[in-house]
Amino acid sequence: MVEIERKYLVTSLDFIAQATAKFAIAQGYLNSHPERTVRVRIQGESGFLTIKGKGNETGTTRLEWETELNLKEAKALLALCELGSIQKTRYLVPFENQQFEVDVFAGDNTGLIVAEIELTHEDELVQKPYWLGKEVTSDSKYYNAALSKHPFMAWKKEQQPE
Repeated sequence: MVEIERKYLVTSLDFIAQATAKFAIAQGYLNSHPERTVRVRIQGESGFLTIKGKGNETGTTRLEWETELNLKEAKALLALCELGSIQKTRYLVPFENQQFEVDVFAGDNTGLIVAEIELTHEDELVQKPYWLGKEVTSDSKYYNAALSKHPFMAWKKEQQPE
């Protein structure tokens, strides 16, 4: 029930050639409070309900509980979610006996590509492929719950000079 992961920006699409699987994900939040999130996800023909607690100070470790739902249940819960949703394609990319999950975001988060890797302990060494960029584990604006409220495309508009 403890999730330990690190998150990185991705600098190129070269990971696609190394991917062993890819699938579409749609998700929304029943609760996106920073202390706890309750997420509904549809992935293929399955749904998932996930509760995540607040991360530690590095953002690497937090409580995570998940249960599988059938597609009908997931769609019904997704309809109850807060405004703002996440659409992305996830690629599974093995590298040096580890596996990265690379999310290519769509919709209001188009242009953002983030790689996550789940670890067995916080100090586990991460072998970094060349397409992996800056680590953003501790930056909460890259959390999916935050992206559902303040999407990546809005950041780009805010950064443009008038």
